[in-house]
Amino acid sequence: MNTTSWENRLCYGDCLTILQDMPPESVDLIYLDPPFNSNRDYNAIYKDETGRPLPDQIEAFCDSWALDAVRERAIRDMPILMREAGVEDELAEFWRAWPNALRKTQPRLLAYLSYMTERLLSMRRLLKPTGSIYLHCDPTASHYLKIIMDAVFGHGNFLNEIIWSYRTGGVSKHWFGRKHDVLLYYARSKGSHVFHVAKEKSYNRDNKPYRFKGVEEFQDAEGKWYTMASMRDVWELNAIGRSSKERLGYATQKPLALLERIIKASSNEGDLVLDPFCGCATTIEAAHRLGRRWVGIDIAIHAIKRVAAVRLQDRLGLKDGIDFVIEGVPHSLEGARDLWRRDPYHFQKWAVEQVDGFVTARKAADGGIDGRLYFDTGGKQLESMLLEVKGGANVGIGVVRDLRGVLEREGVPMAGLILLEEPAQRKERNFQQEMAQAGDLEVNGVLYPRMQMLSVAEILAGKRFRTPSVARGRGEPQPNLSLS
Repeated sequence: MNTTSWENRLCYGDCLTILQDMPPESVDLIYLDPPFNSNRDYNAIYKDETGRPLPDQIEAFCDSWALDAVRERAIRDMPILMREAGVEDELAEFWRAWPNALRKTQPRLLAYLSYMTERLLSMRRLLKPTGSIYLHCDPTASHYLKIIMDAVFGHGNFLNEIIWSYRTGGVSKHWFGRKHDVLLYYARSKGSHVFHVAKEKSYNRDNKPYRFKGVEEFQDAEGKWYTMASMRDVWELNAIGRSSKERLGYATQKPLALLERIIKASSNEGDLVLDPFCGCATTIEAAHRLGRRWVGIDIAIHAIKRVAAVRLQDRLGLKDGIDFVIEGVPHSLEGARDLWRRDPYHFQKWAVEQVDGFVTARKAADGGIDGRLYFDTGGKQLESMLLEVKGGANVGIGVVRDLRGVLEREGVPMAGLILLEEPAQRKERNFQQEMAQAGDLEVNGVLYPRMQMLSVAEILAGKRFRTPSVARGRGEPQPNLSLS
């Protein structure tokens, strides 16, 4: 396949970076179901792979919505970004009032809204004049997001607020059952956008058809007749049940029928469909089945490689490298170096996830912690190994000493250092001597070094940190240092 064209790609990385690389006015339809509580997604994937949920404190390390230096800078620069994207000055100025109102009352929501606005501005650039966008959200933030969508895409291009109503278990004793999501539907240029009128069953006529001229009717398998009417903005579709064949164990998975309805209504065969938060690839499967080209992006390597790619292979028979390509996942040392040069933070994230770790919150000063690897020692709760990633060529002994200090300060059993470049032999020997001062962790009569080091070359060759669960799970030999 032609890998230089933007079609049939699974892209690993922050969608903001990837969207900026795509050519303008190249996409016909965008559907996005952006995350809000990242902890749910991490837990769902990890539990599916290990059978064990992450500890409660993982929320402190996976929470993307914090008013850190990165978010504050994005908030400050937002009016400038809006003007550069063609948003009217009055609407850009309106953004300035939001931070003051939300900073103290709902700081996480403010961080989330700035995150989303940056990405929606990039999506606006990508949509063709005939294109449309569907933003999937829930009532907790839909009213805030609609104001942003009005600013970015224009109030006059608003088409529908679609209510997806579903029946699932669980009710509340304090309010009405919350059983719907919201989809905000906008055109890039209202009147020029692609739209195919969809029909749905309406009035049940039992065994008495109308048979009037111009009235479309439908007869079901039981012989009952229904008149067909144009689809309304309230969609009653079943959510994915526990016994559904669609179910992949992904916390925010949406039903295939929902995405098929959107894609049929707002695109043509051969069009390009984009999902910037593709998760378990429901949008991608629906698009492919309906003869559309597609691009899926996700910031979690677990979602791209272990859920989306596997789904495309198992359910559609598509092969990586032949029917689609996975972008952004280095497969060589040079690829890792290139990722480090382009995006150091994303390189750190990739390295952490390559060793089955989870990335910490992105902060200006992370205290020497880039991620954590969770492992099982047989206790009531999973233990963790702190992970630090260094991409530079001149890593000194001070890095090892600082990591040892963080290990003791945090009170965790283990710490791991990941290096892009392998240190010279003498430097490596000094590193190992310093790490040995931290001692060993004993589990079931086996000793594991509390501090360990891996190079990217070793990771690409399949080597992993030696923790109790990693050693057993990968069939690696037990450490030769045991207690008799």
